[in-house]
Amino acid sequence: MGSNGMEGRIALVTGASSGIGRAAAIALAECGADVALNYLKNREGAEATVQQIAAMGRRALAVQADVSTRAGAFQLAARVRSQFGRVDVLVNNAGDLIERRPLRDFTDELWDRVMDLNLRSVFLCSQAVMGEMIDRRSGVIINVGSIAGHNGGGPGAAVYAASKAAVHCLTKGFAKELAPHGVRVNAVAPGVVMTPFHEQHSTPEMLAQFTAGIPLGRLGSPEECGRVIAFLASDAASYIHGEMIEINGGQLMV
Repeated sequence: MGSNGMEGRIALVTGASSGIGRAAAIALAECGADVALNYLKNREGAEATVQQIAAMGRRALAVQADVSTRAGAFQLAARVRSQFGRVDVLVNNAGDLIERRPLRDFTDELWDRVMDLNLRSVFLCSQAVMGEMIDRRSGVIINVGSIAGHNGGGPGAAVYAASKAAVHCLTKGFAKELAPHGVRVNAVAPGVVMTPFHEQHSTPEMLAQFTAGIPLGRLGSPEECGRVIAFLASDAASYIHGEMIEINGGQLMV
């Protein structure tokens, strides 16, 4: 075991081709884990991350899957088990705002897309690995929530915020149910982190406004989130359970 207790462990990170997911995968590899990276569309980003992890001397695998569907989530878990033997750590990072849209214009179709990607995926991927974790009486699940899940989100993001609030609640429910089986479950709630998410969905003016409300006076980096996720996955966090760690530069203190 390495100093962080991650040597020889197998981590699966969803939505790992860019942003916080990619940073988490790299941070886990730096702690000694072998990493399976899930992606939906960005094969190039996933493969680049695989190469970066392989250069550290760790095993890495990129797996395309739509984790918002039961078939996608369970096939992903099966592929990782066939390649690496098991899943010790699951990071449920896949998620997106999809688009900013006023509530009065929100369609059923967009509602389902937002909820399936941000909430259903967390449930399905966790369900796909929790059986083996329960059988082994060990495992870690880390869900990626959002500051939006506490404060209702920015412009046009109310449904996204609701999906993340549900992730926060699901984390606590998972923690209560899985604790007796030796499985730890926690979450992180990033604030405004400079990732492709905000490059796509937020204007420079919006980002300046967000920054003005952050006591540290700057946006966060994916790496700052990735390191916290790796900490939660490690034995250093062995008595942290059912918690939400806020990574937001002081923007929201709870």
